[in-house]
Amino acid sequence: MKKAVIVTALVVCCALVSSLAAADQRNYVWTAEYSTLGKGNAEIEFYQTAVTHDIQTRNASDWTQQVELEYGITDRLNASLYQVYEQTADSPSMTYVGYKMELRYRIAEKNVLPVDVLLYAEHEVNTVDGNSFEGKLVLAKDIGKLNIAYNQIYDRRYISGFVEHEYAAGISYEIVPAFRVGVESKGSYTEDEYAVGPTLAWTGSRIWANIGAVFALNHKTNDREVRFSMGVPF
Repeated sequence: MKKAVIVTALVVCCALVSSLAAADQRNYVWTAEYSTLGKGNAEIEFYQTAVTHDIQTRNASDWTQQVELEYGITDRLNASLYQVYEQTADSPSMTYVGYKMELRYRIAEKNVLPVDVLLYAEHEVNTVDGNSFEGKLVLAKDIGKLNIAYNQIYDRRYISGFVEHEYAAGISYEIVPAFRVGVESKGSYTEDEYAVGPTLAWTGSRIWANIGAVFALNHKTNDREVRFSMGVPF
């Protein structure tokens, strides 16, 4: 657990000593959005996820922590590097399991197309689950204070060749400029897994933080997943 504490402390310290760069609005915790950092801007992001597989059998969770450094290569192209740590319900400590490299590219400026489009590509090196590629087609639209986003996800394991078609989707509404409420759904068309639940999004002057939970819609899906995310631009 010491490693988890250290990772969390580093992120908090970065938040406290960050520059006056303004935080970007984030609406969701699972659903990728139509947004990129500006050219030359950078951001540190932290994600903590708890997964409870079967509440009736055992109300214990597996944990994953990710720390991401994101950089704006251009106004429409971002690159990111993640460091990933995991802790199972039966493990006394959190273990480093690998890293991810990610590219995100916005096809056009907002509202130029009928639906805003972003392309997402990710290469993951994971010592537990094996290496993989993940691609996302991100479709989004703002209608007044309402945001709608959908991700079609392609996940392929390199060694086995197994391909999974997944999705994530969200709808959020701006209550005040700094606070949004929403609903997210995520799952796998391939594995017949579906979950849905609420998401809260807050944006301050120098930091953003979101929390969300989804709950199983059938017996094939994890009973509960909860995620907290935070970002600090600099």
